[in-house]
Amino acid sequence: QVQLVESGGGSVQAGGSLTLSCAVSGSTGSHYCLAWFRQAPGKERDGVATINNLGVTYSAESVKGRFTISEDRAKNILYLQMNNLNPEDTAMYYCAATIGGFGVCPSFSRQSLFTSWGQGTQVTVSS
Repeated sequence: QVQLVESGGGSVQAGGSLTLSCAVSGSTGSHYCLAWFRQAPGKERDGVATINNLGVTYSAESVKGRFTISEDRAKNILYLQMNNLNPEDTAMYYCAATIGGFGVCPSFSRQSLFTSWGQGTQVTVSS
């Protein structure tokens, strides 16, 4: 199992940008999937983006063209670059990981397959 620690959240005005980081410690092995999720107050946790050990990425429709997931393998850091933020992006953002599975990322509806989670970092976007 890996340990995940998010950072980089904060408050920003609509149209602004933020970059979230997630420090990954422990062994991910050669096959893994890393992901960002978010949960707004009173709402369910939703998937935002995933990246696997091959560097293949996937983003939710709501963030496509605005958010970019990436990974620095040398530093063991997962990133989420968020541009053109709007108030609907306000949420607690979590990074998550699943190991093995040939690096196939689970669908966002199968969150239980992500076995490691960070504590979250808050993003607040004001209009």
